[in-house]
Amino acid sequence: MQDILARTKDIKLVIFDVDGVLTDGSIIIGDDGEEYKAFHSRDGHGMRLLQYTGVEIAIITGRTSKVVEYRMNSLGITHLYQGQKVKLPAFEELIERLGLKPEQCAYVGDDWVDLAIMSRVGLAVAVQDADPLVKKHAHWISPAKGGKGAARELCELIMEGQGTLQDQIERHF
Repeated sequence: MQDILARTKDIKLVIFDVDGVLTDGSIIIGDDGEEYKAFHSRDGHGMRLLQYTGVEIAIITGRTSKVVEYRMNSLGITHLYQGQKVKLPAFEELIERLGLKPEQCAYVGDDWVDLAIMSRVGLAVAVQDADPLVKKHAHWISPAKGGKGAARELCELIMEGQGTLQDQIERHF
């Protein structure tokens, strides 16, 4: 665990996939063609807490959905890349724009499309129910499944490693 905490020290940006990471992977489409997703409230809170500490949050997802845009806006997340069937170009554009190195980034994924970015970042994370190949390439695997608190666990892990967790806890007392 010390190795993982050491990897968190220089993280300036955390990038999340959506389907299977911030959701359980279910894609619900209504009769009207609208897409619905369920997000875990604690994941969102964890992402806000991490932002308070100065760590940037970004989303790179293969699908395009209004509900994702709405959810990310509600969390104050402005780095949103949707419709990225190949995710690496979005990652490269993002870190160049922010002036970051790949090792200053963490990425959370669950499927093969996430491997190209995971192989380049300082902290590659797989959710508990990720594809076995993705888990094999992760530095850390969350105890929780996608859409069930995995994002919150990572946010707390990074804050712990960066020494900001206790300050965030004390804000709530």
